[in-house]
Amino acid sequence: MSPDSLSLGSARSAADLNERIRALWQRAGGSLSTQERAEYELLVVEWAAAIRGEVITAA
Repeated sequence: MSPDSLSLGSARSAADLNERIRALWQRAGGSLSTQERAEYELLVVEWAAAIRGEVITAA
């Protein structure tokens, strides 16, 4: 899913998203599968919006 397909709404905090990103990398052992890469990309887009103060909803 592209960042453009995210809809406006409530969002998780940047700290929560950061923790989810770290946990994903830890579970993956440093090498992401195709599915994990897609999840990572969505989390990073949501995290970036959260640190800018925007509010979006993850897919």
